[in-house]
Amino acid sequence: MRYAESTAGGTMAIRGDLLAWQWSNYASTHQARANLLIHIVAVPLFAVGLFCLIFGIVLADWVPAVAGLAGGLVGFLAQGVGHGNEPERPVPFLGPADFVSRFLAEQFITFPRFVISGGWSVNLRGREPPRQA
Repeated sequence: MRYAESTAGGTMAIRGDLLAWQWSNYASTHQARANLLIHIVAVPLFAVGLFCLIFGIVLADWVPAVAGLAGGLVGFLAQGVGHGNEPERPVPFLGPADFVSRFLAEQFITFPRFVISGGWSVNLRGREPPRQA
């Protein structure tokens, strides 16, 4: 595990092996049909929202910034609701840096990998997930 100093002088844990760790238990924490259906909509919504927010800030245009913020928040909150349906709860966060790094990795790497690998559709159908390396 890698650590980064916080401004308060304490440490904020960031998992050094984040992608491998997240992938190793992803299928087991994404089994509930409702959560899978929420994720297939909410993850792209969050990603597009974040892009619009950044785009709006860079261009100093409040319309895409506000729309992006709203879309990103809806996507984020929806995923939280979806995880409430899971029989296996996610591992608790170690702190703010762990939360941000895990959440962004899930949005842009782990969830797309889960969909492309077939894990999403397998879990949606309720069958045994493919082996994850």
